[in-house]
Formats: sequence, structure tokens, C-alpha cells
Amino acid sequence: MSTRRSFHPTPETGRVPGGPTGRRRTPPGSTCLPRALALAAVAAITLPATPAAASGSQAAADVRIHDIQGETRVSPLAGQQVREVPGVVTGVRPYGSRGFWFQDPHGDGDRATSEGIFVFTRSTPTVEPGDAVLVSGRVGEYTYGGTGSGNQSVSQISGAEVTVVSSGNPLPEPVVLDRRAVPERYAPQGTGTDGTITGLPLRPGRYALDRYESLEGMNVRVEDVRVVGPTSRYHDLWITIEPWQNRTERGGTRYAGYDEQNSGRLKVTSLTPVAQRPFPVADTGDVLAGGTEGPLDYDQFGGYLLAARELGEIRDAGLRPERTRPQDRRELAVASYNVENLSPAAEQRTFDRLARGIVENLAAPDIVALEEIQDNSGPADDGTVSAEETLRQLTDAIVAAGGPRYAWRGIAPQDKRDGGQPGGNIRNVFLFNPARVSFTDRPGGDATTPTDVVRHRGKAALTLSPGRVDPAHPAWENSRKPLAGEFRFRGRPVIVIANHFASKGGDQALHSRFQPPNRSSEEQRHQQARVVNAFVKDILAVQKKADVVVLGDINDFEFSETTRLLTAGGVLESAAYSLPRDERYTYVFQGNAQVLDQTLVSPGIRCYDYDIVHVGAEFADQASDHDPQVLRFRP
Repeated sequence: MSTRRSFHPTPETGRVPGGPTGRRRTPPGSTCLPRALALAAVAAITLPATPAAASGSQAAADVRIHDIQGETRVSPLAGQQVREVPGVVTGVRPYGSRGFWFQDPHGDGDRATSEGIFVFTRSTPTVEPGDAVLVSGRVGEYTYGGTGSGNQSVSQISGAEVTVVSSGNPLPEPVVLDRRAVPERYAPQGTGTDGTITGLPLRPGRYALDRYESLEGMNVRVEDVRVVGPTSRYHDLWITIEPWQNRTERGGTRYAGYDEQNSGRLKVTSLTPVAQRPFPVADTGDVLAGGTEGPLDYDQFGGYLLAARELGEIRDAGLRPERTRPQDRRELAVASYNVENLSPAAEQRTFDRLARGIVENLAAPDIVALEEIQDNSGPADDGTVSAEETLRQLTDAIVAAGGPRYAWRGIAPQDKRDGGQPGGNIRNVFLFNPARVSFTDRPGGDATTPTDVVRHRGKAALTLSPGRVDPAHPAWENSRKPLAGEFRFRGRPVIVIANHFASKGGDQALHSRFQPPNRSSEEQRHQQARVVNAFVKDILAVQKKADVVVLGDINDFEFSETTRLLTAGGVLESAAYSLPRDERYTYVFQGNAQVLDQTLVSPGIRCYDYDIVHVGAEFADQASDHDPQVLRFRP
């Protein structure tokens, strides 16, 4: 005979009365009818029926989890009370959005209807995996990030009263996620004026997002899967269940186009607090070995995820940071590196690691365009705009690492006018090795004065060097302005333009309820690309075969409209296309290895050697989340 126990959070504390276990025996005279949860011969649990409601104003009865989930993304019972819904607890989340998942081990046989659901409890739940429960409460849809985010919603039961009928029951068999379990096609086309997929019937055999949604809240399992996004500071990592889907040369998964979202990507988190068990540290290409099992969840930071009740072990694949070759004496090496909000507020270890990367991994390029150099006070919003101390500390660290004594050129922005971390005043800066290359100084450049192009001794020259490219143009509002500089190498002039285009903030996610998702941030980058393209055209109008290098954090893909606008008219070409497809990436976002940083060259640079040096994006322990890039050519 099983023991029935009931609990619900108290209004004052949100905790469960009845002693340290947080459970109590159902009191005499309870209106709950005694029922047994018996184990059948096949170790399946027979769940009890529930009495019918007397009227429509009472809680819905005879309801199972699949009735709540329904065949679309939104519960048909949203906003209604349900009573004594049966199931077995499959996972407990004691932190963040606290609650537990439970699942009907039998189900209705319909692939489109999930048999699992989350119960939001506010306080730490006291149920355990294997508890057979009856749950009463209100059905709702919760959207992480708010409805304006474009994210999908999660069906849940809140304000719950929970009765534990028995404990130690076998968990429902997990759905094994492998390359056969999820379709290649990512999402259906949205309908209506807003392009939403919310009300569409789920087609789990046709679309990956539908398949994941049909498993929302259910117990799932992966085995021996490859890591495609390293462990983050938020204690998660990304795996793929499609081992050959756009595989990179180093074990990642490449984002190759807007219609190649890579359906096998899945985030993995742990239901065990890190204080009890540290989350495993993994790099791209490693293997999450053994079995990882738990409820399929969803959040705003990546969409569908496996909330691991049981977490596998990391098997090291031996990935190591790359090293590029040194330039020969007749080659000019021009690099770009996003150093991720670097300021004196960072640990000396960060400066040292970046310095070693420049010296050892990038082979001490002649010119380095840096993005995200912060002012001397870092994120402190105190009106400081100078970055002299930041640059001194970095160049000193480069010397200590065995590199050259780099000089630098840059222009301080106006306070809080270039976006980025508030108070940080990030900007683009040139480092250069004066033993190899000289900088042509033409004074007068400041935050608001544009540089222009003139003819000087038959060559294109900048009126201000360093100078900003059209800094008053609306395209650069609350964004970094391009920095142009004129260099000389072996007596030949080279114009370099360092960029950090507007971020992708505000774009709807790949897993959005709107399909295709809106990429609203592109509009500003398109304007920025047109401005830079026009400036390069001005240079080439003066000197047709001028050597021009445009590089930096473009914040957009090599196949994007931003890149097309940058290269319009044949004034530039993206060096990314000189690489094999499986090597084209500088950043890893939600398990997708992708190009965000680019180097583009004018037609006068006909022969070049381009390398994306993978030293950061694929690694959990990273000095920067971007990979640097280097271009070598003979002016």
C-alpha cells in the first residue's frame, strides 16, 4: 500500500510545512481519494484516474499532461485550473526558476504532444526524481525575456498543490536524441502578418524546432556527443547530435547560411548546483562521454536545452590554440583582434595572455588593429576617455612576452558616444612595429572631424592620419567609428581601416517563434557598410591600385548583406572566401561557429595569405571570445 503525501508552498515563506523533509502525511478527513500507484510487470507505473469536475467553473479534470501540452506551442488549457494531473517526477531545479518536471510514463501515442511539463514552485521543491505525484494548479505560458523578445513560451503549471503518492518509482524511458531523432529542416515558415509559428500544428517528423517542442518537459538522453560550444561562465556547454552537420576542421559546427541553422545543436546545463558538483570544463571538439539525461527545457539563451539530472564526463580531444607562420621580410602582416573590453581593471593575467597570443600565436604582426580597447578607468563611468594606460599595459606585456615594442595610434571617443559597456568608451586602435613599418602622421584627427582622401605625390593619402571615417554620419550613432591610418612598408603606402560595426543586439533568435526571425540590427550595419564602401571608393578614385585593408569586428557573416554592401562595386573582397569552408569562423555563438570578424582587401592586393588563428572562441579558458585574423601580402 503506497503512502500519500500532499504539500504546497506556504504564503509566508514559499516553503513546505511538516518538518525537515518538507512532506506530511495526508491528514485524516482529507477530501483526496486514496489511490495506489502500482508497479506493473513491465516496471511501468499505472497512474490513477481523476474524478470529473462538476461544472466548467471548477478545475479541469480527467486531464493528462498531453492534454495540457496540446499539438501546438501553446497549451489549449492556458489560464485554466487543472486538478490532480498524474505523473512521475523526472528532474528538480533547486536554483533560478525553481520547480520540477514530471511526466506521464504512458502517454497517448501522439508524437506531437509532449508527455512532460514543468511545475513552477518559486521555492526549492521537495519532490525527488521517481516520486509519483498528482499536481493541481493553473496552466500558463511563460516567455523567457518577455513577449517582446520573440522567444517561444514554455508551458507550465504554477500555484501548484502537489501530492506525492509514492517514491522510488522507475523514471519514464528517455527519448534518445541522436542523428536520427531530429530532422535537418530547422523551422516551419511562420504565418500571418507577423510570421509566427505559435499556432501551427507541430510536425515533429519534418522540423527540428517542432521535434524539440514535442519533447518539451520530457525525459531525454544523449550519449557520446561532441562538444561544439565550450563551457561558458554560466555553466553550460553546447553539443551536437548531428556529428557531420557542417563540421569544422577542429570539431565544431559551422553556421554556413541563414537556412543552415544546424538542427543538431543543443545546450546542456546541470540540475546539480555547481557548489555540489562543478560543471565540467570542455572545449570545442571534446566529447561528452557516456550518458547525459534529464528533462528537455527551453530558455532565452539558446532555446531548447537538456537540463541534466545525470551528466556525462568530458573526454579531452586535445584541441590546442593555433599558431600562424611568421611573415617573411618582404611581407606586411596586418592583424585584427577583438580584445573584449580590455582595460586596467582586467587582471594582469589577461594582459599577459593577450600579449603571448600576439607574440606567439600571431607571430608578432607588423600592424595590429585592436577592437574593444577601453579607457583608463574601464567600466567606471567617470568621464575618462583616454586609453593611454590600457595601451601602455598591453604593449609592456608584449615586450615581456618577447615581442617588439609596439607604438600605437588612436583617437579617443566622446564620452558615452560609441556604445559598448557603459563607461568603458571602447574604441579601435592601431599597434605597429616601428622596426618594420612606419606610420604617416597627419595631425588634426579627433572624435568628430572626418578624414578625407587627397592625391599626394601621385598616391592616395589621408588628410588626417589617424582619422575617423565620417564620424558624424547617422550610421555610427552609439557605435564605434572606423579608424583610418596611413602606413608605409618598404617605401610603399598602405591604408588600413579598423572597424567595429554595430552588434547584433535586438535580433530575434534562430529559435524564435517568428520564422524567419527578424534581424533588425542589420539595418545599422548596412548603413555602416555603405559608408566604408564609399570611403574606399574615394581612395580608389584617386589611386586605382591603392593597397587598402579593411578589417575588424564586422559583426556579420561573410555571406551577409552587410558584406555584399562592403564589397559592392568590386572595391573590396572578403578574404574569408580564400579559406576552405570548414575553416571560416572567428566566433562561436550557441554552438554555431561563425564569421563575425573579417578582413577585406582592395583589388590592388592581388596575392595574399590569410589566416584565422583559432586561439579563443573554441576554448572555455579564453582571454577573448573572438579569434584574431592575420593577412600577409607584399605591397
